[in-house]
Amino acid sequence: MRRRLVLAFVAMTVVVLAAHDVPLAAYLRRVETERLLSGIERDAFIVGGTSEDVLSGEDIGEVADLQTTIELYRSREDAGVVVTDAAGIAIAVADGSSEVGENYINRPEIQAALGGAPASGSRYSNTLAASIVYVAVPVLSGADIVGVVRITYPAAIIDERTSERVRGLYAVGLISLAGAIVAAVFVASTLTRPLRRLQDTTEQLSGGDLTARADSGSGPPEIRNLAESFNEMTERIQALIEQQRSFAGDASHQLRTPLTALRLQLEQGVDLIDTDPAAARARIEAAGAETERLQQLVSGLLLLARSEHAALQTEVVDVAAIVRDRVDLWCALASDRDITVQQAGGHRSPGLVHVLAVPGAVEQVLDNLIDNAIKVSPDGTTIELALDRRPPWLTVHVLDEGPGMTTEQLEYARNRFWRSPDAPHQGSGLGLAIVEHLATASGGTVSLANRATGGLDAAVNWRLAAPR
Repeated sequence: MRRRLVLAFVAMTVVVLAAHDVPLAAYLRRVETERLLSGIERDAFIVGGTSEDVLSGEDIGEVADLQTTIELYRSREDAGVVVTDAAGIAIAVADGSSEVGENYINRPEIQAALGGAPASGSRYSNTLAASIVYVAVPVLSGADIVGVVRITYPAAIIDERTSERVRGLYAVGLISLAGAIVAAVFVASTLTRPLRRLQDTTEQLSGGDLTARADSGSGPPEIRNLAESFNEMTERIQALIEQQRSFAGDASHQLRTPLTALRLQLEQGVDLIDTDPAAARARIEAAGAETERLQQLVSGLLLLARSEHAALQTEVVDVAAIVRDRVDLWCALASDRDITVQQAGGHRSPGLVHVLAVPGAVEQVLDNLIDNAIKVSPDGTTIELALDRRPPWLTVHVLDEGPGMTTEQLEYARNRFWRSPDAPHQGSGLGLAIVEHLATASGGTVSLANRATGGLDAAVNWRLAAPR
């Protein structure tokens, strides 16, 4: 946070300085460049006046004097000077890269000056392999153009001379920026000081100390509220991590067995496919059954993971409507085994059966309990769903006519991955664990008991709520 505040203050200062100084610096640079070019153009005309007699009469002695003059100018100004005749042929050169007699007619500034107009600007010189700033002026003898004087400077020299004018402006801008940084650091540190203790707690938590808690008893109200929210979040994270560790260990253990069995069945099937096709087929069918069991286990794991990480906010739901829907659904699914799924009489008033539950919890709980009941029920039997209102609870009973459970089985039935050793159908062992978690998350409880007439009574207590 402090860094963002500092960056915001500094960015604002930079924007203001840029809006003020950048256009001003560009203006000063442009004015200084124009002033320098005007001075160079003046010098070029002076050299042109000296060159007029030479270009008109071509006196050898005067050519030597002209060469001396432009070499002195070069040594004093660090500039390149070329004097050409009307055909663009150099008659005097002092630029360190050209020679007398070289043809300059292909240079655009020479062509412009021979056309009668002074030329100035910048371009890249292939001869010098660098950018240059040039001024080229025509040399007149009466009304005739008898030659050209070109003065060139490396662009870096002109840039350096113009930069001298704006350095003072940049220095003031840098001092202003430095002051803004100091002020921003001070203000940001003052604003973020109350959060430093919370940051220390956060670092302890990130280091693995899940018992670290923020100080919620000091500081401004906003910071105290933030600390309280942080502590609540930390407690939830701690609980989730503990659940994850437990879940990962259980899942790793339970998935290993069906995967190993599946691999062995397939390996045996491959070994027997040539010598005993019938046995190989049996192994492959067994592998298919093990695959179905593995699929059930994975589906159960995903469902349990979603239920454990679902939001714990409860809402008012109509159990009576949900029970009717579940009965209609499962009655059709159980008809193949002539098993009847029905609701016991009574307790159908909507005013009596509104409860608080996590969204979707009642449906998932009933689906798991009815599915388990169908698996253990003999063909031709009945599964009943009964509602029992005893404020502040409403109990939903799923009653089957199966074999029931032993005392030991009743104790361990709700553990993850537990399956009855004499169960007629193999399952994932996660159904009752999902029921237990969803009921607990909704503020309810789950109980299992054997019926006096035979079978099992799976009861879920939901907290009653006022009708919506």
